Amino acid sequence: MTSRPAVSAQSRGGTVRIYRRRRRRPLRRVIVLGAVAVGLAAAYHGVVGRSHSFSAPSEASLAPLSVPRRIAAIAKSQVGYHTDPSDSYCNKFSGFWAAGDACGNGDTAEEWCADFAAWAWRKAGIRFAYGYGPGEINGGAASFYEWAVANGRWQPATSAYEAAPGDIAVYGLSLGAHPRAAHVAVVIRDLPGRHGPDVVNGDGDVTAYSAVETGGDQRYITVGHKRYRLAGYARPPS
Repeated sequence: MTSRPAVSAQSRGGTVRIYRRRRRRPLRRVIVLGAVAVGLAAAYHGVVGRSHSFSAPSEASLAPLSVPRRIAAIAKSQVGYHTDPSDSYCNKFSGFWAAGDACGNGDTAEEWCADFAAWAWRKAGIRFAYGYGPGEINGGAASFYEWAVANGRWQPATSAYEAAPGDIAVYGLSLGAHPRAAHVAVVIRDLPGRHGPDVVNGDGDVTAYSAVETGGDQRYITVGHKRYRLAGYARPPS
């Protein structure tokens, strides 16, 4: 698997259900005359414009924060962002890495939970290689596991480990010659007594078709009809 399955996040009783997406059919063309057409066009452009209005926090606001908390702040600043067009995978995070298929608006399209997590790390000042060689991070969720193992930064999910802000939670890890994973998310906090961390998910589709969304106590996900557990964390360099 070169990238994870398409997913969405929904928290219910400590379980986040993530379902395999079906590709949406193209929007039907509708001919609208006069003022109705103008009104619909204005509404559409307002929605699209909002998808690009999520700037990362300024350097001044991030300066007092530790690197882990910078990552968390950067990830949270994007909650509500969605793809443009809204029924596509065209997103700015993959575009930042020039990964995926080109979109007409300058973004690129691929399933992007890992691209989002990598973007948050890079914006916080973490240096790593983005690519498809051994130990490099890319749009595949398992690449965070492989990077972490190669750099001594992998932490299996155990009750003894309290995840830190900025860790990347890896779900549904399958080991072998070519490791695979179902999803990754950016950890915001890990509260005592909870089963999983609070996270920010890239490429969810609860609040929109393909959006940045929060997940609380996220220990499990479900892709299609299969349930996956939190496997562990890729910890950013200290």
